[in-house]
Order: sequence, then C-alpha cells, then structure tokens
Amino acid sequence: MPGAVIVGAQWGDEGKGKATDLLGSRVDYVVKFNGGNNAGHTVVIGDQKFALHLLPSGILTPGCTPVIGNGVVVDLRVLFEELDGLAERGVDTSDLLVSNAAHIIAPYARTLDNVTERFLGKRKIGTTGRGIGPAYADKINRLGIRVGDLFDEALLRDKIEGALVAKNHLLVKVYNRRAIGVDEVADELLAYRDRLEPHVADTSLVLNNALDEGDTVLFEGGQATMLDVDHGTYPFVTSSSATAGGACTGSGVGPTRIDSVIGIAKAYTTRVGEGPMPTELHDQWGDRLRDVGHEFGTTTGRPRRCGWYDAVITRFASRINGLTDIVLTKLDVLTGIEEIPVCVNYEVDGVRYQDLPLDQAAFAAAKPVYESFPGWTEDISGCREFSDLPQAAQDYVKAVEELSDCRISTIGVGPGRDEVIQINDLLHAR
Repeated sequence: MPGAVIVGAQWGDEGKGKATDLLGSRVDYVVKFNGGNNAGHTVVIGDQKFALHLLPSGILTPGCTPVIGNGVVVDLRVLFEELDGLAERGVDTSDLLVSNAAHIIAPYARTLDNVTERFLGKRKIGTTGRGIGPAYADKINRLGIRVGDLFDEALLRDKIEGALVAKNHLLVKVYNRRAIGVDEVADELLAYRDRLEPHVADTSLVLNNALDEGDTVLFEGGQATMLDVDHGTYPFVTSSSATAGGACTGSGVGPTRIDSVIGIAKAYTTRVGEGPMPTELHDQWGDRLRDVGHEFGTTTGRPRRCGWYDAVITRFASRINGLTDIVLTKLDVLTGIEEIPVCVNYEVDGVRYQDLPLDQAAFAAAKPVYESFPGWTEDISGCREFSDLPQAAQDYVKAVEELSDCRISTIGVGPGRDEVIQINDLLHAR
C-alpha cells in the first residue's frame, strides 16, 4: 500500500483536515510532519465539528494511528488540552505516538514570539504568537529541547540554562521584560512527563516498519506551500518545511517511500497574516467569499484575506511538490456568482509572468491577469458525481485543472464529510 503526502497548495486553510478524514479507514497511520499549534484543521463529522490544532486529523478515525513526527514543535500544554477535549467528547486518543526527537515549545519561546512581533512594528510577520518561530530557531541554533530530554532531568535543566543565558539578556536589556528562571521552565515541562511517556516512540522506525508491512501511511502537512520557509513568500512564511519534501525530513521516511502527493486547494484563494497576495479582494466580493465560506482562522479566529483562484501559485505548488492530485475544496462557495474570475498570469511593469516572478519586490507588485468563467446558481451540495454538477461548474473545474498543471481528483461541494465528488483514487501506488 502507498505512502501519500497531503500538502496545502496555497497559503493554508484549504481543507487538509477534511481531505485526510475523507480517506478514513483506508489509512493506517496519519503523520503530522511540520509546524505546531500555529494552524488548525476543522473536521465536520455528522453534526459535530472538531477543531484540531496540534493533533493529526487521524486522531478522529478509529483504527488509525496518529503520529506527531520529529519535524513538529510541540506545546505540551496545548497537546494535553486537545487530548482532554477529545476525551470528553468520547474520542479514544490512546494510540497517539509522539516522536522522541520532536522539539518542545518552551514557555520562553512564546514570550519571545510575542514581544519580538510587537517590536517589529510595521515590519511584523503576522505570526500567531504561539512560539513556533523561536522554537524552530532554537532547533537550528542547537539550543532546542526535545521530547526525549524530559526523561533526563539533569540534562533538561542544563539545556534550559544554556538557552536562557542569551534570552534573558535580550528580554531584560532590549525588551524591558523580566528574566525567566530555569526552575519555572523545568517545572512546567516536567509536569507533563508522566502523561507523555506512554506516547513517546521512535516514530521513524514505527513508520518505516509499517510501510514494510504494507500499511498505508498518510503524511499531513501543516500550513501550505506558499508559507514554506524555503519556497513560500519569504519572509512572510512559517518556520518549517510545509512542502512534500518536508514530509520526509519531518518524519524520518525516505522519498522513495512516497507514492502520491495530494495538493489541497480552495476553489478561490485565502490567506491569513501579512505578505503579498495578488488576487486579494477589498470589495464586496471579498466580503462575500469570507462570509459564505466562513473564512475565519481555526486557531486564531482572525478573518482571512480572500481573493479569486490564483492558478499561478497552484502551478508553482504542482511543480515544487510534484503533485499527483488536487483536492479542490469549497466549490459550493462560488454558487450564485454570475461571472467567476480566475488569475491565469501576473503582470509586473507591463511584463506578463506565467510563473512566479523571481524576486520578492516583483511578486509584491504583481497584478493578476484574469480570465472569467460563467457561474451557476444551482445548489451543488447534493452532487456526488462530476456529471451531477451544472455544466458551468464542470467547465470551471476543467479550466482550473488545466491551468493548475495537475489533475483534480476530488471536489468538495459542502462542509460535511460526505459532501464530496470523488473522481480519481487519491491513494494510488506507483
């Protein structure tokens, strides 16, 4: 059976959780391989809505083992708040596995995230303030604390002390904040040790053994391609590798084990936070997409910036990730719009670009070049076959597919688990 990667093909919030949940019982393991609790998935099952931030969507599927990989940064307080919340709603979370090599978001990372963002003023990145960036910075600077460190208290305290030497100077002398003590950090982290221990594993070994045994492993990315630290709209990006390549480094599974790469894209475009977004709408159409699509962040509640479908960035995502399939979500949100524009190219200083401009300034100045397609008025939420869609909706999907350089295999026509049109099998082996 295959190893499959799910990644966002835009700026996040595309519906990756629903896509993961859609595969349901066919998947044996679901792995979160990057990010932390700075993003979220909303999954609707029957009349229940689940908002997940740190946990993989597979936590909701009986018989599926959810895994937090080594590429994730873990806020232990948030982890157990989510687990407790699910337990109260009758969800069994005992099978969760957490990599011993995953990094922990220490309390001082959250503090630094917030004070640094405020200090940047108009140059702010638009972070969620969850400590994600500082935790990844510590990881790269080799000052990080890993899950496995909790089980050696002397080592843990030594690492915390080493990390706080420079941080306390920064907090006190630059940001006029109080110094943070080693004991308060250690005590907070150690309070979770006993509850965490049954979940800790060498998840790289577990996943490779599972693939050897023929199990299906789904790698679920947080954020999205355009927020990837290498390939996104830098510096307005996240601090981790949100593309398909990150699935390998963030889980300890080699690239030859991946059979399909599934990109999730909305039938329009949204973004949260700062940074350029060529198709952003500041008019009644942007308001309509936000209201009808319920475009507010799962984690932060922030209203999302909304715009028409941007085929330039989806083509880019297809190339960067090696997409084999696209799941097109929220097609139903476009119902009732007479003419639906799609960005097919950019224009910068009179020059047309079919692909992303080379430099940041050009991308920030890019103007969308639109091609419009007829809309439809029929309710499509009950459609289960592609042929059930109104002809105008079929034509829109076909046009988006061609412009995006990747086949569309699934279409979301409503928020519910079953409100989808399945065209091609997403779990196909090479």
